[in-house]
Amino acid sequence: MSNQDLHLTLLESEFGRVLDQHSKDSRGKVVHKGHGASGLRLRDRGRDRRFRQLLDALPAAVYTTDAGGRITFYNEAAAALWGCRPELGKSEWCGSWRLFWPDGTPLPHDQCPMAIALKEDRAIRGAEAIAERPDGTRVPFIPFPTPLHDASGALVGAVNMLVDITDRKRAENQQELLVRELHHRVKNMLATVQAIMSSTARASTSIEEFQQAFTGRIMALARTHSHLAEDEWQAISIRDLLCNELEPYDDGFPGRVLLDGPAVDLPSATAIPLGMAIHELTTNAVKYGALSAPGASVVVSWALEEEQGRRELTIEWVERNGPVLSPPGRRGVGSQLLERVLSSQIGARAMISYQPEGLRAHLAVPLPCRVSAPDPMDSRTRL
Repeated sequence: MSNQDLHLTLLESEFGRVLDQHSKDSRGKVVHKGHGASGLRLRDRGRDRRFRQLLDALPAAVYTTDAGGRITFYNEAAAALWGCRPELGKSEWCGSWRLFWPDGTPLPHDQCPMAIALKEDRAIRGAEAIAERPDGTRVPFIPFPTPLHDASGALVGAVNMLVDITDRKRAENQQELLVRELHHRVKNMLATVQAIMSSTARASTSIEEFQQAFTGRIMALARTHSHLAEDEWQAISIRDLLCNELEPYDDGFPGRVLLDGPAVDLPSATAIPLGMAIHELTTNAVKYGALSAPGASVVVSWALEEEQGRRELTIEWVERNGPVLSPPGRRGVGSQLLERVLSSQIGARAMISYQPEGLRAHLAVPLPCRVSAPDPMDSRTRL
């Protein structure tokens, strides 16, 4: 009997015991399907064939070695995990091209968990390692090397099952990233709320005025966060950001609110301060500008500019046919928030001018990531 057959037979023994339990009749007597020695041999060959098919069908990588560590068998899942097919009887300890510890330190094959299990004649549990394929890709896995013994108790080899934990590691890394991002966002959020509170307090003349202005700004912040939380990729389009603020004031008058621009997705780091800026412009238009007078309109257009790897979103806010405006005697809290929040948090620039026909604002917002391509259907539309 070859080493490969011996190891498969040892592996099969436990399965055979279970099969034998099911082959007994109600009185506990063994029922043989064949007759005589030839029948038993046919049964054994058939069971061996089914067992090999079972091992190859397993989704987990399984392989065996002899007592010296030479690989004697592996299934298809093992070949897929290794990215290669090691030569039986010559490759030792593990079929991986290279091995590493979880921290990236190289792991010599003769020190891998399978080698330790054979050298110390004991099962190894709780270890993790990384297999590198010949193409350079790496697979984190958990090994379960277990020594095999013959009927006399002598060590004849070992069996190992390798469990691919790529998905688990990816989930763990994602969780760590989310925790760090959460800490970062909480700190930024507290800083933003503090800035809003301080600016609103300085510009308010009464507790009631402070409460109304502060509540409105916090609610705008909450709306943007709610939209981002519902999105799998933590992004929001510039159109949705504008609609969140302007849609309640679109009374159906033709051209009351007009949006014009390509589809551009904003990451959360950009969307939150920009949402605050849009809220300030909207609030100002409702109180003093175009959205406070019938027949007036607000037109918002935007464009994406790219030059030598630099991406910048430019937004034009134009109010038309509203009340006659003149520059305010003092800088309002809205202007201060626009300049302070946009500049300090995302490095954006804001320019506001008070024209007789209405307020105009120009925002230049740098984009830290690639944005979506313009949608030909997403051009000039009303809310």
